Amino acid sequence: MLWSKLAEELASWCCTSATRDIKTVTTCIEHEGLSFLTITLPAFAKDFELALDRGFVAHDLFTGFRFKGGLPRFMGGYLELVFDRDSGVLVDAPSIDAILAVRQLSLVYSKISIPCSDARVRKAMRGYIDCENDVRRAMVRLGRGSRLDFSRISRLLYARAFAKVDREVYYGKVVPRHGPGATADGLRGNGKLSQRSWPRRLEEVFSCSENLLPNWSFYDQLETVDIVEPGSETPVKVISVPKTQKTPRIIAMEPTCMQYMQQGLLAVILEALSEDDLLDSFLGFDDQTPNQRMAESSSADGSLATLDLSEASDRVAYDLVETMLADHPNFAIGVDACRSRTASVPGLGEVSLSKFASMGSALCFPFEAMVFLTVVLIGIEESLSTTLTRESLKPLRGKVRIYGDDIVIPVEHVHSVLRSLETFGFVTNVRKSFWNGKFRESCGKDYYDGCDVSVTKFRHRWPSSRRDAQEVISLVSFRNHLYFSGFWRTCEFLDDRIRKLLREFPVVLPSSPVLGRHSFLGYDTQRLGPYLHDPQVRGHVVVARSPVDQLDDWPALLKWFLLKARAERFEPEADVVSFEGHLERSGRPQSVNTKLRWASAV
Repeated sequence: MLWSKLAEELASWCCTSATRDIKTVTTCIEHEGLSFLTITLPAFAKDFELALDRGFVAHDLFTGFRFKGGLPRFMGGYLELVFDRDSGVLVDAPSIDAILAVRQLSLVYSKISIPCSDARVRKAMRGYIDCENDVRRAMVRLGRGSRLDFSRISRLLYARAFAKVDREVYYGKVVPRHGPGATADGLRGNGKLSQRSWPRRLEEVFSCSENLLPNWSFYDQLETVDIVEPGSETPVKVISVPKTQKTPRIIAMEPTCMQYMQQGLLAVILEALSEDDLLDSFLGFDDQTPNQRMAESSSADGSLATLDLSEASDRVAYDLVETMLADHPNFAIGVDACRSRTASVPGLGEVSLSKFASMGSALCFPFEAMVFLTVVLIGIEESLSTTLTRESLKPLRGKVRIYGDDIVIPVEHVHSVLRSLETFGFVTNVRKSFWNGKFRESCGKDYYDGCDVSVTKFRHRWPSSRRDAQEVISLVSFRNHLYFSGFWRTCEFLDDRIRKLLREFPVVLPSSPVLGRHSFLGYDTQRLGPYLHDPQVRGHVVVARSPVDQLDDWPALLKWFLLKARAERFEPEADVVSFEGHLERSGRPQSVNTKLRWASAV
């Protein structure tokens, strides 16, 4: 019903009819089930984007759908506003609304959080092993000249920043921190402060006496710490998490001790990179908007290409990271010390790792971005037929930017950069990389000819009652995103359904804690607050409390010193030691609920 409402509203935007499309989807769901919405239609969207990039529809696209002339019959009313029906060639002035319509209807269920089948999970795990073998083969094939180029460009880019990190490691100024996620050894929340396992090679660089104790008066506690020899270390635990119904996302949970020091190194690395103006213009770690703006402008003028890599983090070889850090021994030893060398893969046993790290390591994201930037610039250097210097890199500001595996580069260097990426063992996802037409995609935003054609996605199953709190929260968020995208008729349909789930569903501002309707027309006021005299409404408020996790004695003192040290180093104006209840509760909430109460509408 929701898909039908979206199709009808989009048909009214495009002055066409969606009646046949709705019948087709209804029939296909009866025969294929939910996979038609979550697997088949997203594949339709990818083919559509590829056709936009090519400028025409070929019969190698939209397989499984019947054609009429040069276009599929399905969604034909929208497609005819973008491509010529007879030839399949892109029309001179394609309808932006029709492009948005095809993408919205095809991708609305592409990221719904439903676990994959066991067979697909097993296939993904085997793919993890296959990727590991590919990394080994790529490093064997890599020639001496390519290694020298990689070393030279790395030195050109990172010598200054890495020198600073090298000094920080040498003088013991790395302040460790525990992350919020789960770990391979099962420690969670405040329990991580009482870890009793410390690898030998980590001890040689980051001593447990300096990182596990609040001060030397607790030296006797070291008697309970188990110094683990290299052959007995806890491997990373490879797990799958929902991504799409076609394939899960594969990540690796690090042991607590490794994650602890990785977080400390991460802060120092990001600080050093941000202080280099040149690197700050090329690399992004916490702000996606520069990539998105570049994608928007290049969709209109065609000056930049957006590239996406398959299994990006799993294809970064540790060999390349070692080459990158060769001139900075303390930094290199520190990275090696807190890098896990083996992984436990369900059903496939324990394997040694040639990759640097999988998603789950705190150092995965920055190092993959730095490696990709190096490889991209090797390709640009080859295209320019010149030797790059820091001075010659300055004209590339605003034209080259890396955010994880989202890469933006000048169009004229695309083929050289693709060859460079392939040389170093990376695989370009050609169905998510664009440089020919006017479609661009980067960091979750999509554009065609300067217009935003990003879609709103349904993330969870439809809730059956108010007790399905996560699903209710997701549904309300989906409704509000649709509203600001202009789908007001569909929002009316959703409002009627949500009111049957929630006793109160007032109009509030996006900043309000209440689960309510967002609107361009202001907000409801049912009373004034008794203390602040702020406009209040009665509605459902999300309640998510961290699990009870008492911490006392010297681990509590250690946590206080760690918070204070990081505040003084990275956030000198923040009152970090005033977290209410952080010694009683810690970790990610294990459940989410909603409660009906009075709360601010703004």
